[in-house]
Amino acid sequence: SNMQIKPSLAKSWEVSDDNLRFTFHLRTDVFFTDDACFKQGRGRKLTARDVQYSFSRIMDKSTASPGAWIFNNRVDSVHAFTAVDDSTFRLTLIHPFQSILGILSMQYCSVIPKEAVDMYKTDFRRHPVGTGPFSFVAWEEGQALILKKNLQYFETDASGNRLPYLDGIAVSFHDSKATEFLEFQQNRLDFIDDIDPSFKDEVLTKTGNLKKNWRDKIELHKHPYLNIEYLGILVDEKNELVQHSPLRIQKIRQAINYGFDRRKMMLYLRNSIGIAAESGFVPAGLPSFDSSLVTGYHYDPAKAKQLLAEAGFADGKGLPAIKLLTIPIYGDLGTYIANELMQTGIRVEVEVVQKSLLMEQTSKSQAPFFRGSWIADYPDAENYLSVFYSRNPAPPNYTRYKNPAFDVLYERALSQQNDSLRYQLYRQMDQLVMNDAPVVPLWYDMAIHLVHKNIQQFYPNSLNLLELRRTKKQ
Repeated sequence: SNMQIKPSLAKSWEVSDDNLRFTFHLRTDVFFTDDACFKQGRGRKLTARDVQYSFSRIMDKSTASPGAWIFNNRVDSVHAFTAVDDSTFRLTLIHPFQSILGILSMQYCSVIPKEAVDMYKTDFRRHPVGTGPFSFVAWEEGQALILKKNLQYFETDASGNRLPYLDGIAVSFHDSKATEFLEFQQNRLDFIDDIDPSFKDEVLTKTGNLKKNWRDKIELHKHPYLNIEYLGILVDEKNELVQHSPLRIQKIRQAINYGFDRRKMMLYLRNSIGIAAESGFVPAGLPSFDSSLVTGYHYDPAKAKQLLAEAGFADGKGLPAIKLLTIPIYGDLGTYIANELMQTGIRVEVEVVQKSLLMEQTSKSQAPFFRGSWIADYPDAENYLSVFYSRNPAPPNYTRYKNPAFDVLYERALSQQNDSLRYQLYRQMDQLVMNDAPVVPLWYDMAIHLVHKNIQQFYPNSLNLLELRRTKKQ
């Protein structure tokens, strides 16, 4: 999947000259799945009024949707959503925001019928009704989820065969990755995502391929996953912690970036699952990513030592120890980075804390140096660059980064309709961030799936969402 926006419920759309009005032309062959909430239990045709209702419901305070942020301060509060006629829907923004198309592809924007919400009320979560390739059968919370083929689904393959191919899906939930892997070994699961760390070296080589004794039994699927793992550095000069931290000095932040070997880290600690982040903050897997156009940091201990000396701390003399906050599953990475940086004269003390404490301290700007990650909410680099826009609080701007030149480019990109011009702006912003170094990119993530040989056309995407419309089981 190349993460380009494609038609689905909307077959086409156009944007007004001022970039504020998006008019969508809906398909007229889409039906909700059969459910008791409809007359005679038969699913009815989807219309623009359903889109209007579903989006308005996200913003309704009584719904208390965790997705309300996608429209807050972005859409016109009075005329946000309009059903022009049965097959035409209009969305009106307050300010230009080209990434709105990516946002409309999120799960929050699934279209649902009012009849189902009226009938099931707060229990709607146990009676979901939609228009997708599979329909809901049963859910045992924390145990299993059962879906069946939607016989009225609108999509067909190139030969005109109606999708999906599978008759149904059974999803199992396991507390233990180890148990999940054993069930997969016993053919009770067709595929699993990720592997329990205790089994990684049994299944994978250091270069991230299947070991010989597994190659006849299963297949390994690897693909870019829109997540970056990084170390964040608080750079708000008004913060007292920053004023007393050597990390306030740009050259020291750059020295840390040069001072450890990301490629060796990926090989020995990650079984090569992921790509060493030697370009920008925006990860591989997005259309705008181009490692040749954004220059990040590679392993160069001599350069790290030179920058330390230029900052007034030759060989690390006089440089106080720097504390790095991380969570238990990344303790080994913190130790690796600390050992590598020690060779250049930078002393790092790794403090392992629970995730809740790390989140609290980064949100309150109380952690000068911390491990972080950013998983894309929607497939657009703007989502990553919003992390550095100075008007954004923490989250997402955990480093409290502020650069007026960056802000100007960011605001310009929001209204740029031409993709290639917008991508140029994204790369300019990414380069500014790399130069200022409020972050230390570690790796661009990859998702892995172990799949049994009888499963065909299994194509996950870079958001790591399950995509099973075209999957077949022999």
